[in-house]
Amino acid sequence: MTEFFFFLFAAMAILSAIFMVTQANPVASVVYLVVTFFALSGLFVILDAHFIAAVQVIIYAGAIMVLFLFVIMLLNLGSGVPADIRRGLARVLAGSVALALIVVLTRLVLGDPGTEALDPSALASVLESEGAVRALAEPLFNRYLVAFEVTSILLLVAVIGAVVLARRRAP
Repeated sequence: MTEFFFFLFAAMAILSAIFMVTQANPVASVVYLVVTFFALSGLFVILDAHFIAAVQVIIYAGAIMVLFLFVIMLLNLGSGVPADIRRGLARVLAGSVALALIVVLTRLVLGDPGTEALDPSALASVLESEGAVRALAEPLFNRYLVAFEVTSILLLVAVIGAVVLARRRAP
């Protein structure tokens, strides 16, 4: 089942990244970038990097994308471009994402017999012996360093894209 969700989130990330680059409407591009961030956070959950997944959603998809959206709306970059969010392909994508979320939530509510429960005493002993910062930093800078750096490169590309879009309107 883990492989299914891996391929589902990977396909979502790749497709939404492609849609983000190919959209004419900058607001739609930001929305697809948020979908990409959510798919990446799903991949982090599959890798058992729950903290990184939460940071991905809270910081990248929450704060930074809202900032991009406000800058795009402030510069009025979306005017004169037909709305492409309501097209058929976007509806199919939204429906498949909703169906995937329903499946995931149903499995969480009903319980997954293949997953092991987190032992609170083991977690407490690790936190007590290593400390919370080390327990979080060790996997972040060892096991998940490449994924974390790829995410930062994706954010850098998004910033450069926003600057290019903003400069296009300047004299």
